[in-house]
Amino acid sequence: MANYTTIEAEAREHAGKGAARATRRAGKVPAVIYGAKQTPTLVSLDPRAVMKELVRGGWRSRLYEVMVGGKAERVLLRDVQLHPVTDKPEHVDFQRLAAGERIRVAIAVHFTNELVSPGLKRGGVLNVVRHGVECMVDPDHVPEFFEADLGELDINDNVRWSDLKGTGEVRPTILDRDFVIATVAPPTKAQEVAAEPGGAPVAAPAGGTRAPGKAPAGGTKAPSKPAAKK
Repeated sequence: MANYTTIEAEAREHAGKGAARATRRAGKVPAVIYGAKQTPTLVSLDPRAVMKELVRGGWRSRLYEVMVGGKAERVLLRDVQLHPVTDKPEHVDFQRLAAGERIRVAIAVHFTNELVSPGLKRGGVLNVVRHGVECMVDPDHVPEFFEADLGELDINDNVRWSDLKGTGEVRPTILDRDFVIATVAPPTKAQEVAAEPGGAPVAAPAGGTRAPGKAPAGGTKAPSKPAAKK
């Protein structure tokens, strides 16, 4: 059985910009619950409850029960509009869930065992192709996240959809291939920095740092010693 996070809400009667502004002046966030072939439900929320979910992360795939007048509406939090200056929530959109009706949702990927991955221990770089996967799933079987185990990955190895744990009855929207989630890329070699006689740093040529006393490739020859007096 899927887990639901509860959010308390109050019913509001009027729609429109004026009604929404009045709700904000009262210290609440206007919201709407739509979908499942039912009439949209207008509600208002405590802004602290909204911010708590945004800070937690993963709210796009989390299941919620919005309590309105003692009645629970099962929903997904689809969109949060923020004030352009203060970043305070100004409006929230919920999608109502219907049992047996698959919904499209982005499910986050969590990576584990990075510290024991042979490739990462040898200086490889984790290149994450997808931080989340778009899926179609029944509301009662939405996982909070997928798990990608990096414990046995060496350089140039990758994690694909079939490698993820926790997929269960979830169906990805990409069906034509076993797509890549992340790869362990080879380490990048930082070029060493040498100094020109004028003091400006330049990248050292390929092959490492030049030996003392030798001019850099393509550079000015070192001045010759003056001839000894006879």
